[in-house]
Amino acid sequence: MHQTLPRREFLERSGLGFGSIALGHLLANESVADSASRSDPSGQQLSHKLATAKHVIFLFMQGGPSHLETFDPKPELVKRDGQLLPDSYKSFDLAQINTADAKLMACGVPFRKHGESGLEISDLFPHLAAHADDLAVIRSCYHDSFIHGPALTLMNSGTSLLGHPSAGSWAVYGLGCESRNLPAYIAMTDGMFRNGSATYSSGFLPAVYQGTYLRTEGDPIQNLTRLSQLNETGQRTLIDQLNVWNRRHQASRPGDSRLDARIANYELAFRMQTAAPELIDISREPSAIREMYGIEKGATARFGRMCLLARRMVEQGVRYVHLVNNDWDGHGECLKNHQSQAEKVDRPIAALLADLKQRGLLESTLVVWTGEFGRTPIMQGNRGRDHHPYGFSAWMAGGGICGGKVIGATDELGFHVVDDKVHVNDLHATMLSLLGLDHERLTYLFEGRNKRLTDVGGFNDLADRLCKG
Repeated sequence: MHQTLPRREFLERSGLGFGSIALGHLLANESVADSASRSDPSGQQLSHKLATAKHVIFLFMQGGPSHLETFDPKPELVKRDGQLLPDSYKSFDLAQINTADAKLMACGVPFRKHGESGLEISDLFPHLAAHADDLAVIRSCYHDSFIHGPALTLMNSGTSLLGHPSAGSWAVYGLGCESRNLPAYIAMTDGMFRNGSATYSSGFLPAVYQGTYLRTEGDPIQNLTRLSQLNETGQRTLIDQLNVWNRRHQASRPGDSRLDARIANYELAFRMQTAAPELIDISREPSAIREMYGIEKGATARFGRMCLLARRMVEQGVRYVHLVNNDWDGHGECLKNHQSQAEKVDRPIAALLADLKQRGLLESTLVVWTGEFGRTPIMQGNRGRDHHPYGFSAWMAGGGICGGKVIGATDELGFHVVDDKVHVNDLHATMLSLLGLDHERLTYLFEGRNKRLTDVGGFNDLADRLCKG
């Protein structure tokens, strides 16, 4: 005989069951999401909107280049050089910056107008200035991380928390790679990565989306060269057997993406044994190209080589290239530090833009220049400048962008953003948008939440304005 339970008793008996249903649904979704996204990056391809760019070259000036010495001229700061910081600025929360007896310090290098647009660029970049009409300078970047570590993590992964995927990993997760023989995401440095591999980490994304560190001298990737006693056929047999064992092991651990990545990386490494050495062998490049990048000798040699390799990577279908230059941390003698650093990168970056353009690659390649923050308008120690995340500059070129323009502004002394604020999340949202990806839809289910590069930010998508003349 059917018995009807009172509503209260029914809820008491079944309450725990509702939670189990919800948990089961979340776990099922996470399993499906994880399974669907562990594929070989070369097969992945999403498109949320019309893309103007297919590749990204991310030029990161590690240490924090001063916006005041580079792309944000401040005539008022020149007028007030040596004066005490006005009281009106001392009321702001400026983190660890001492404002009690702070003196303003003018930029020690002139700015000039360049190109048909009249874009103002400092004399630290005479070669780059020739490309003024290709650059869209964003003078209103900001965030709230005063220390190098959190600021670097934020600029590279959209959050100051460790363990999150880098922007390059998100881009490859969404778009995959056009090359079967090279990694989708490659990172290089002329010194070091201050945050180590976290700079190009895949975080909680499947490990197959991790960036690959490429050395610019010697063996491009350690342990890639085939043993002399092993021919190609023998190595193919060895890898096939390893894959059998790995897949057998992986079958009992369906929630772990690392073995999928290991299997894919063995296959990629096998193909790269020919492709990678050819990639870094620039001996066949015309002498005029080598001279243009400044790779033969002097301060430009190392970063110039990195920029030339970046162009070669884009030609061969690499999706995201991350170049790091060290070290713009001008706590003392800021101008001397910046003069030395600019000498290393100015000519190579200008050559990269020119080379991409003459090969018809600039329209499809987004070039981004930034650091983790700017520098203070007040003096620190001996003509130095402290960290300054409250207003700094970045620029973009290529990828469908109409250059020769400025977006946003800081105040007359360069302290705070006063027009068109662009948070790091906004910068990342714009980069993804130019690649045809909607930052709100590019998500990955992790620990019961749909995570994204821009977290809960990314409100100021500049893509449309950047692409309009």
